[in-house]
Amino acid sequence: MISHKYRTIDVPVAGGQLRVGIWDPIEVAEGTEVPQVLAIHGITSSHLVWPLLVAQLPGVRVIAPDLRGRGSSRDIAGSGGMLAHSADMVSLLDALGIDSLPVIGHSMGGFVSVVLAHTAPERVSRLVLLDGGLPLDAPADLQPEQLVKAILGSTADRLSMRFDSVAAYLEFWRGHPAFADAWSVELEEYFAYDMAPVGAQLRSATSLQTTTDDTIDMNTGAALPDALAALAAWGKPVLFVSVPLGLANEAPGLYAEDYLARVLPHFSTVRHERLPGLNHYTIVLAEAGAVAVAELLQRELNY
Repeated sequence: MISHKYRTIDVPVAGGQLRVGIWDPIEVAEGTEVPQVLAIHGITSSHLVWPLLVAQLPGVRVIAPDLRGRGSSRDIAGSGGMLAHSADMVSLLDALGIDSLPVIGHSMGGFVSVVLAHTAPERVSRLVLLDGGLPLDAPADLQPEQLVKAILGSTADRLSMRFDSVAAYLEFWRGHPAFADAWSVELEEYFAYDMAPVGAQLRSATSLQTTTDDTIDMNTGAALPDALAALAAWGKPVLFVSVPLGLANEAPGLYAEDYLARVLPHFSTVRHERLPGLNHYTIVLAEAGAVAVAELLQRELNY
């Protein structure tokens, strides 16, 4: 059963146009205020990471941009970084006339969400961070290229690859261990959308340069530490959701349990939920993850 009507808009931001996907709920009683959320995707992703979760939120409007350097926002001029993405989110909310709403961030989207809550606190009513947003256990003293490789691994490698067709790109992903038991039509649409032409071939729409800029900024820039330090004083609800498996379905994932045991006490206002059996991708890109996250959101947001 179709629960939402999907549309896209383009929002002017510094350097270009930000593509935004919007899922409007179909069945809404007349005169009822429609709850809505801003959903921010991860570092090499796009707004099409969200349809499986959207389907589990039948009465909720979901607003989801392609971050600059990704998807149909790939041609926006200028570098990335958490402050640039945060400013784009403010421009998006201004364009839609939204004063404040809950913000969901997956992976790097969690870091963008935290910085948005710091730079524009009045625009965010609460945060839900999905396997991202809190400091990563990244090796110290690495050069920028090494840092990207250490965190993203083969995810960064594919940004320089070329493919002869969308089918070839799908076949590349079919062998990925993260999706061994989670292949779906929605996943195929998500990957097909990630294709951009380069001569007679195709490449990922995600900019390697912007990905590098963002990875370095997340781990060495000042915007995120400043935002994280201010979370306690922000005074609004923050839910951090982690999973045990990583980008290649490996254990531990980005947030090992022993690491979280050391980190979470520094963020006393952040509540933590662990979702078993999921990896960094399937928390949003598999039906099991979407169902589990939707249950948390419905409880957290009273939707």
